[in-house]
Amino acid sequence: MGYPSICIFFGRNEDSDSATAYIRHMEQDSLFDAATALAEATSRAMELRAAINRHDRLYYVEAHPEIDDRTYDALFSELQELERKYPSLITADSPTQRVGGVPTGSFRTVTHARPMLSLSNTYSREEIEDFDRRVRDGLEGGQPSYVCELKYDGVAMSLTYRDGVLALAATRGDGTSGDDVTANLRTIRSVPLRLADVDVDGKPLRDLEVRGEIYLPIDDFIAINARAEEEGEKPYANPRNLAAGTLKQKNPADVAKRPLQFVAYWLAADGVQLTSHHRNLELLAELGFRTGSGIRPCSSIDEVVAFIDEWDVQRDKLPFQIDGIVIKVDNLRQQDELGFVARSPRWAIAYKYEAKKAQTVLRDITLQVGRTGVVTPVAELTPVLLAGSTISRATLHNEDFVHDLDLHVGDTVIIEKGGDVIPKVSGVVAALRPADAQPWSMPHICPCDHRSTLHRPEGEANYYCNDGSCPWQVRRRLQHFASRDAMDIDGLGDKAIDQFIEAGLLSSLADVYALPSKSERILALDRWAPKSLERLTNGLDVSKTRPYHRVLFALGIRFVGEGVARILARAFPSIDLLADATREELMAVNEIGDRIADSVLDFFADGNNRTLVATLREQGLLLEGEVVAPQAQVFAGKTFVLTGELVTMTRREAEEMILTMGGKASGSVSKKTSYVVAGENAGSKLTKAQELGVPVLTEEEFRKMLPQ
Repeated sequence: MGYPSICIFFGRNEDSDSATAYIRHMEQDSLFDAATALAEATSRAMELRAAINRHDRLYYVEAHPEIDDRTYDALFSELQELERKYPSLITADSPTQRVGGVPTGSFRTVTHARPMLSLSNTYSREEIEDFDRRVRDGLEGGQPSYVCELKYDGVAMSLTYRDGVLALAATRGDGTSGDDVTANLRTIRSVPLRLADVDVDGKPLRDLEVRGEIYLPIDDFIAINARAEEEGEKPYANPRNLAAGTLKQKNPADVAKRPLQFVAYWLAADGVQLTSHHRNLELLAELGFRTGSGIRPCSSIDEVVAFIDEWDVQRDKLPFQIDGIVIKVDNLRQQDELGFVARSPRWAIAYKYEAKKAQTVLRDITLQVGRTGVVTPVAELTPVLLAGSTISRATLHNEDFVHDLDLHVGDTVIIEKGGDVIPKVSGVVAALRPADAQPWSMPHICPCDHRSTLHRPEGEANYYCNDGSCPWQVRRRLQHFASRDAMDIDGLGDKAIDQFIEAGLLSSLADVYALPSKSERILALDRWAPKSLERLTNGLDVSKTRPYHRVLFALGIRFVGEGVARILARAFPSIDLLADATREELMAVNEIGDRIADSVLDFFADGNNRTLVATLREQGLLLEGEVVAPQAQVFAGKTFVLTGELVTMTRREAEEMILTMGGKASGSVSKKTSYVVAGENAGSKLTKAQELGVPVLTEEEFRKMLPQ
C-alpha cells in the first residue's frame, strides 16, 4: 500500500512479525476463562476494525497514509486470526469481508427506492443558458444557485446503508430496478462498509442511500490491457467497459483483483432534513466517501461556464476519464419543485466537451442491418487509439452522409468521439487522398442471404430491407428482445441466438419460448449440455415475470424506448387497449408525439405483429399492467397543472398520483386545463389560471380529492 512510517496503536507497539502474539498470550494465561477471553477478543477486534477502516480511508479516500504496508498487514492478519478463532466476531462490515466472498450463480434483481434517472446532455453555452432559463421559469421567480462537478465516465451505482452498515449495492439497470452486486462492491476499498458517525441537526445519519460512479483509473486500465496483450488476449475497449464487465463477475475474488474506485455524488437520508446538494457532498466526505475532484458552487451561469472552460484545459491531465461536467441546482427544495421529465431531472444537466479527434485510413465501407430493417453504412478503419479506446469501425449513418463528406475508400479521415462516446467520421483530409481511392454509392441489394432489394422511402435518408425474414433483422430483433433492458433472458446471449438461427430453431420472436420443446436439437449443437439447456429453460421461465412495460419495449416498436414504453403502459394498461387506440387517443398522452403515435399504429396494423402478440400471450407473458379499479379513476379526462411549493408531498409524487388516478399532469396552463394546484409561492401559472377562469385548488383541497 505504500505506507511511509510506523506508528503505535492503542498504547501497544505493533510487532509486524507476530500478528498472533496477543491471541497466544490469552490462551496461555490461566487467569482467562473462555468468557473473559471472548470479551477481550471482542474488544480487540473492534479496535482493529476501527484502525483498519481509518487507514483504508486515509489511503484510498484521502491519499494521506500514516503507516507502511507491513504494519497495515500485521493489523489485518491479527484481525483475521481473531475471527478465525472466534467466528462469532465476524461482522458484515469487517475489513476481512471485502475480499474473496462466495461466488454467486446469478444477480438478484432489486427495485430502487427512488428511480435512478439519466441526465439530458448539452454542448454549448447557449444550451446552458437555455437550461438556466427553464430552471428560472420552473421556479417562477425563484433564484437558483448551482453546483458544478466533473462527470466521471464510469458505472452508476446505488449503495444503501442500514444503521450505518452497507446493506445493498445495486446497479442502475433500467432506472427502476438493477442487479444486486453487494458482494462485489464489498471488495472496493473506497466503499465504506461502515459509515463514520455524522449528525445533522442532532440526528444521526444512519439509514441512507448514496449514489456514485464506479470507475477505473487510466493507468490501471493501461496496465491491465498490457497484461492482456502479453497473454494473447483481446484488450478491453475502454476503462468504463472494463469496470462494467468487472462488476458482472460472479466471484467477488475476481472483482477484488481489479483496482476499481468509487466516487460519491448523491445522498438521500431517512429521518433527516437535508437542504442543499453542496452540503450533501460535504456530508458524504464526512461519512467516509471519496467525492469528486473540482466541485464548485456557482451563483451564475458565467461562473458555470468559467468552470467548464477551466476543466476543458485540465481534463487530459486527470488520472481518470470524464465525459463532461454536471450542473445541478443546489437547493433541494427547488429540485423537488422542478421535478422530472420522462427519465431526466429538470434540475440537472450534463455539459459534454467537444470531441477528441484523430486521423486514420478508411479501408472499406460495409453495411449492417438493424432490427427495424434500416441499412447503415459502416466505416472499416485502420485501428487508432482515441480518448482511451481503440477505434476500428464507425457508423456513416446513411448514403447522404457519405456523399456530403465526399468519402472515398482509401481516404485519410478524421474521426472523433462525440458526447455520447460513439466514434464517428467527421471529415476527410483531401490532400492525402491516394490516386486509386474509390468513390462509394449505396448498393441496392441487402447484404443478407436473401438478397432482398433495398428501398429508400420518399423524404427519408435511410434505406430499408423490406424483407421481414431478413436474417440480419431477425438476429437484431432477437438480440433486442432477450437483452437485459428488455426480457433479460439468462442463457440466450448473442452467440446462442446465432447458433439457433443457423440451426433453424429461431426465425421470429414467437419461436423464443418454444425452444425448450426442441431440447434434443439444442443438445446436438456445439457447446450445449443438459446444464446449459436447464439454464436457458429457467431463464425463459423467469423472463415471463417481466412487467408489461418491459414486454412492450422488447417488441421493438420503432421509437418506443424504455421511457416511452412505461408511459404507454400506464396510459393503456393492457396491450389490447394499446393495439386498438386511435391516433387521437395516443396523441392525448403526455409526451407522446405524432412520430411515436404513427409508429405504434403501423406496428399494430400489421397482422403478423398482432399474431405475435397473441402467441406471446399464450406463452404466458404479461401483457397487462397493474389495473387501477374503475372507482379509483377519479381524475379520468382531467388535466392538472402544479405550481408553487407543495408541503406534504413533492411535485413528482403529486404527478404520480394524478397519473395513477387516470389524469394528466401538464406543465402549462390553458383553457383545457381542468385544475391548477397552487402550493406556496405560486407564480405566473396561478395568475394565468385566474385570468382564464381555471379552477384553482389548494394542496389540502387536492388531497381531499384523492381516494382515502
